[in-house]
Amino acid sequence: MVRQDKQLWRRCRELADSVPVPTPFHTDTFVAAVAEHRGRPIELMPVPATVGAPCGLLMTTDRADYILYPVNTTELHQQHILMHEVAHLLCGHTGTAEIDAAATRALMPNLSPDLVRRVLGRTVYAEHEEREAELLASLIAQRVARLPQQPPAGAPDEVVRLDRLFGSRPRR
Repeated sequence: MVRQDKQLWRRCRELADSVPVPTPFHTDTFVAAVAEHRGRPIELMPVPATVGAPCGLLMTTDRADYILYPVNTTELHQQHILMHEVAHLLCGHTGTAEIDAAATRALMPNLSPDLVRRVLGRTVYAEHEEREAELLASLIAQRVARLPQQPPAGAPDEVVRLDRLFGSRPRR
C-alpha cells in the first residue's frame, strides 16, 4: 500500500505541475486554460443542488466535457468541486457509470441523450479514481493559495486588511 500511495502522490504532483494556473486565479479562466491545454472544450453548467445528488458531475460527450456544479453553495465549495471534476479529466478517468436517457434529458435538456457517453459523479472516496481526483484537486488548490492575489478594486479597508492577514478569498 505504501508503494501505491507514493506512486499516487508522484503522479498527482506531476499532473499538478503540468496544469496552467492563471494569475490572478479565477475558476472560469482556470477551466478555460485546462480546456485549451487538453485541446477539448469544457463547459460549466451551474445547477441547483439537490439532497442525495453528487456535489459535482462530469459528463463527457463527443463534442465537449460538461461539469455540473451546485449554485447554492459557497464559492470556495464550488471552486473545490470544479477542481475535483477537472482533476478527473486531467487524470484521464473514463468512469464506469452510464447515464440513462431520462436522466440526461433532466440534467441537460439541450443535448441529445445519444451524445452522452459516460458520466462521473462523486461516489465513494475509497475508490482509486476518487482518491486520485481529490488529491490532485487539493494539490492544485495549494498552488492557487500561494498565488499573489489582490483584493477587488474598491474593496473596503477591512477586506484589504483581512486579505493581507489571511490571504485572498477564492474568486470565480
